[in-house]
Amino acid sequence: MELHEFLDHCNSGAVIEGGSEAHRFMHAASQEALRTLARLNGSYRTPEEVRALMSELTGRPVPESLAVFPPFYSEFGKNLHLGEDVFINIGCRFQDAGGITIGDGSLIGHGSTLTTLDHGVDPDRRADMIPAPIVIGRKVWLGASVTVVPGVTIGDGAIVGAGAVVTKDVPANAIVAGVPARVIRMTGFEAT
Repeated sequence: MELHEFLDHCNSGAVIEGGSEAHRFMHAASQEALRTLARLNGSYRTPEEVRALMSELTGRPVPESLAVFPPFYSEFGKNLHLGEDVFINIGCRFQDAGGITIGDGSLIGHGSTLTTLDHGVDPDRRADMIPAPIVIGRKVWLGASVTVVPGVTIGDGAIVGAGAVVTKDVPANAIVAGVPARVIRMTGFEAT
């Protein structure tokens, strides 16, 4: 299986069956990501070195305005899309095989977790994975230790309070908090 075939499979939402060719491809690709991240997280890196390693992880150039404070963790990397002026703080964990897109100007608080794969509910099929992308709009702010589950879209200008678990879509310019996250109020501003 080639990378583009695996990405097409995941981006279509098709099940990654445990033990299948796609499952084996994903695990092999994870080893490549872990090697890259060991270099990223193993010692001090300049911002330029961090961006070069993030480009290696994602398989494409990342914006020069991207700022990532290691350590950073990802199990795949090749389905991670980062906009201009994105900031990812210390200790974030991205499970991006199902696809993560982060829009321009967004801030990801330290210790946040973004997951894009669910496991099969049937115990006999628990190794199966169901991909569902996360889309974070422009100028979004995720507070510290936020968890975003598969299939969630967070609208432009939204704020997610620290420690929230986001289980459903967040409207643009909303402030959400809690477990599960609920709308607290609107920001009163429009993301431009």
